[in-house]
Amino acid sequence: MARGHRSQIKRERNANKDTRPSAKLSYARVSVQKACFVLDAIRGKDVQSAIGILTYNPRYASSVILKLLNSAVANAENNNNMDVSKLYIAECYANAAPTMKRIKPRAQGRAYRILKRNSHITLVLDER
Repeated sequence: MARGHRSQIKRERNANKDTRPSAKLSYARVSVQKACFVLDAIRGKDVQSAIGILTYNPRYASSVILKLLNSAVANAENNNNMDVSKLYIAECYANAAPTMKRIKPRAQGRAYRILKRNSHITLVLDER
């Protein structure tokens, strides 16, 4: 039943850890669908062209993802000593976060439910 001592199990788990620089934003106030429109535009691009796309994209999610990209680039530069000019976006995805439920009063005493959706956005960079 047991696979080994607890320290051995932790050592094995940490050996498989991803060392690529990344940044994660939890509970972003944008729906997954709207965030994915922007993420699809920058997936696989190098960092400089992705920053250009995000800067001039009119969607709200692009401003949020631009901050996240700048954070991931800073992590790569300071923590991993990577060259910023060689970086590209290896992975970027948005997962659903808990939804806030609100009530909208309607005619004849009815109440409609409003779902304010959130997302967890993750960016992973890598060197070419």
